[in-house]
Amino acid sequence: MLGELIGELIGEERGETTGMRVLSTDGGHPVMEASFQSTGTMLGVPVKDIGTYESVLRPDGTLWGEGQGVAMTQQGETFTWHGSGVGRVNQDGHVSWRGAIFFETVAERFTKLNSLAGVFEFEVDADGKADAKLYEWS
Repeated sequence: MLGELIGELIGEERGETTGMRVLSTDGGHPVMEASFQSTGTMLGVPVKDIGTYESVLRPDGTLWGEGQGVAMTQQGETFTWHGSGVGRVNQDGHVSWRGAIFFETVAERFTKLNSLAGVFEFEVDADGKADAKLYEWS
């Protein structure tokens, strides 16, 4: 049933990690922060996206993460986003994320984003190169 709820592809981005740091190692569960920049499209409009997310390594080896960011068009229109998800680290260091994302904007071209939830696939290779796909969750 969930597969039927995932709607159209609303955005795609390609980018790279621009920085990482360790925020905490308390309790043996490292908390890391990663920042990235990417370019792509949202609702068919070219955008540049800048974001930061924190991830926690859980006892079973998966990651829990939350992030936020802002995307901007060449004309200066913006929307912000906040998302959370679960990541899995592969043997080669590739991290595969799946989660939900929510948006906020006053930019007329993007107001549709205010009324929808999105789901994402976010793939980060061992070198920090990232690809994302965003789908409308109907």
